[in-house]
Amino acid sequence: MTPDHLLPKICQRYLDYYSYQVRAQRSVWGMRRILTGLNIYLRKSGIPLDGISIQQVDQFLALYNTNYSKGTAKSNRSYLRQFLRYLYQNEYIKKDLSYLVVSPPEFGQLKPPKFLRTHEVQKLFDSLELSTAKDLRTNAAMHLAYYLGLRPKEISSLTLDDISFRQREIFIHSRKNCSPAHLPLPDGTIKAIIAYIVGGRPKSDYRALFLQLIPPYKPANTGDIKRYVKECMTGNNLASSTYWLRHSFAQNLLESGASIYEIKEMMGHKSIESTKKYLSVGNK
Repeated sequence: MTPDHLLPKICQRYLDYYSYQVRAQRSVWGMRRILTGLNIYLRKSGIPLDGISIQQVDQFLALYNTNYSKGTAKSNRSYLRQFLRYLYQNEYIKKDLSYLVVSPPEFGQLKPPKFLRTHEVQKLFDSLELSTAKDLRTNAAMHLAYYLGLRPKEISSLTLDDISFRQREIFIHSRKNCSPAHLPLPDGTIKAIIAYIVGGRPKSDYRALFLQLIPPYKPANTGDIKRYVKECMTGNNLASSTYWLRHSFAQNLLESGASIYEIKEMMGHKSIESTKKYLSVGNK
């Protein structure tokens, strides 16, 4: 273990503070151990502590917790979460990263993500006649789920102001990782959205992108988005849900060679642990 005098001064100050607050030697030892590991990781990576990002925190924890039990890994996350909060409160880092260090849900390790094969996705899109407002709306929603990996809630929350056709991107205000995102719009998705706005979206004072098709044309909610896509899937004898399109998006990224950290950002996951589920799943 690296001696305390080799740790950055901010780490030593926090250890003194933590030792005074907690006093339990086992907890103090655990905190010292995680700070030592973090310091070694940052030095090897050439990353200053005051410039650390949540991606680097996630990568460190993924490596550090590899050989630890679930209980110890949970404690390690807790130690690091407390330290990051201290750094933010003392204005050593500009963003509070502590709330982004989360434990993976237990069920997430038991159920691997389900997805659609390429021919099933093609069958879904081909089944839409695109001659009705309902089909145009469903087509646009499925493009956002499959080609951008958006959650039903993120799709239902979109407004006309969130779309920039000139810059070819879409703005997502709120994701589960608490970080807004600007995502690039593929050509096919742009065409699907325009087709819906021009030929399927009712005239309304509401700025929501997706509207119900029955007067007074209120904004579609999360349940509506799920139902629109589910009806299309049921009509094609597919026992699946909107989330399967999102999971298929992640699989496509994985098979195209994207790193697990790139997938994490595109999916809007809070923790790298949520993204790691996709590493053991393939559709070949």
